[in-house]
Amino acid sequence: MNTATESRAYRAYVMFILVVVYTFNFIDRQIVGILAIPIKADLALTDTQLSLMGGLAFALFYTLLGIPIAWLADRGNRTWIMTIALAVWSAMTAVCGLAQNFWHLFFARLGVGVGEAGGVAPAYSLIADYFPPHQRARALAVYSFGIPIGGALGIVLGGVLSSIAGWRTAFIVVGVVGLLLAPLFRLTVREPRRGQYDTPGQDTAPVSIATVFKTLVGKPSFWTLSFGAACSSMIGYGLIFWLPSFFVRSFGAALPEFFNWLPDALLPGGGDVVLYASYFYGSILLIGGLCGIWLGGMIADRIGARSKAAYAQIPAVAFVIAVPFFVVGVMSENLGLAFFAFLTPTALSLVWLGPVLSAFQHLVTPNMRTTASAIFLFINNLIGIGLGNLVIGAISDVLNARYGVESLRYAILFGTVFYLAAAGLLFIAAKKLEKDWEH
Repeated sequence: MNTATESRAYRAYVMFILVVVYTFNFIDRQIVGILAIPIKADLALTDTQLSLMGGLAFALFYTLLGIPIAWLADRGNRTWIMTIALAVWSAMTAVCGLAQNFWHLFFARLGVGVGEAGGVAPAYSLIADYFPPHQRARALAVYSFGIPIGGALGIVLGGVLSSIAGWRTAFIVVGVVGLLLAPLFRLTVREPRRGQYDTPGQDTAPVSIATVFKTLVGKPSFWTLSFGAACSSMIGYGLIFWLPSFFVRSFGAALPEFFNWLPDALLPGGGDVVLYASYFYGSILLIGGLCGIWLGGMIADRIGARSKAAYAQIPAVAFVIAVPFFVVGVMSENLGLAFFAFLTPTALSLVWLGPVLSAFQHLVTPNMRTTASAIFLFINNLIGIGLGNLVIGAISDVLNARYGVESLRYAILFGTVFYLAAAGLLFIAAKKLEKDWEH
């Protein structure tokens, strides 16, 4: 086998293992969405407490530690940092299964956030050094497959394991499997040379966080892209966390009938409403997510070669189109209609990942990429994870006196306005991208 073929094969393997790690990142991050149903009953929590545990508890240290860890990654071995991060967040996921009250679970989720702070920004930088510029939107889109795969697996595995052995066992099992993956990642993924596919002469020497900030201050598109993505993540993370509960509360009686064709082997313990909800939303997230992410990356690589503005315009248009579909899905009384109504906007709402993440890698030189990505993730996740779950949960509690179990339906409906805000910010970013691009 010649060197070029070996290089392509190894790059494919690196992408595969990065997707697997990102999948576990999202399994551990989102499994709490489906487990929120039995956790609420077992620990007697309110929707606001669930949202704090599922959102703010995770986002607090995840965002705060992301930038200093990225600063280290711009100077040191990114694969070692990712290995340690994977081990820490997996261990803390297992600890969640030992929680006896709200505060135990809250601090365990803080620990998951501590670990995951080192899992994503270094991966973005690694991909930029494994793939040339004209392939990066697609490469980052493929990496982002970990979001729908991990989100769907987290929801389905959580539902299955919870039905078989309870929510505590679900946390412990996925945490232990992640721990086993960590040494495999470290032993098989090499640290690439920084900037090896970029224009010769671009800086690769380490720089300070202050220098990165100074560079980004002069690039307005970075900030409008970041806050636009954060607005979309606010409702996106909120939906991943709350939609399983919504389907149980609003469609609980219809879910078993919708899946009456399933074989008994897929219904451990005879099946319960949580398991049916996990299959229902897991299917939507997996199918819609994979299609939307790949579509965004493919279109961006093709059109972006002619117009840098496309990296922001493509997802902006997708957000606008997604909103009416979400409204139909949320307000539907028919489960079959709700399935297809949610499938389309789930795809459209994730189109942004390939184009926007690729744009971030081109707004700075190679020696700033990990830190710049971490600054974006700080904004995106503090607002998206920290506030998305909380806002929907708090609104649901406020509306509970009037709408009862249907309060979550109207809280989710309110949240869709953030997709329109995201679209507006991305259209603004499109006007500045060409000027801010590092050619």
